[in-house]
Amino acid sequence: MEIVAQSRTVRVSPRKVMLVADTIKNKSVEDALRLLMLIRKRAAKPLYKLLKSAVASGIHNAKKNKEMLSIKSIYATPGQALKRFHSSTKGRVHPYKKRSSHIRIILEAKQ
Repeated sequence: MEIVAQSRTVRVSPRKVMLVADTIKNKSVEDALRLLMLIRKRAAKPLYKLLKSAVASGIHNAKKNKEMLSIKSIYATPGQALKRFHSSTKGRVHPYKKRSSHIRIILEAKQ
């Protein structure tokens, strides 16, 4: 059985989220939570909160033990980008984007 949790419009770029997500992929939930506590990246906090939410829904809705759950897949897709401008010399502007991401975690229960 699969347990799915997702967080939308997280204000961290998907590339930076995937750097942290690749470290916890294919790990047990206990190990992943422990790793996310130690990783000093900005994307670790939203991933930690989302993983705890996925575990809670697995325990409450699917009636699974925390020890039985492991991460099947985790990925981040691009969300809405906020378009901003930086003023430059001679009245010019330089555009840039503040990127966001949609994060999705899929847990599976071991037999």
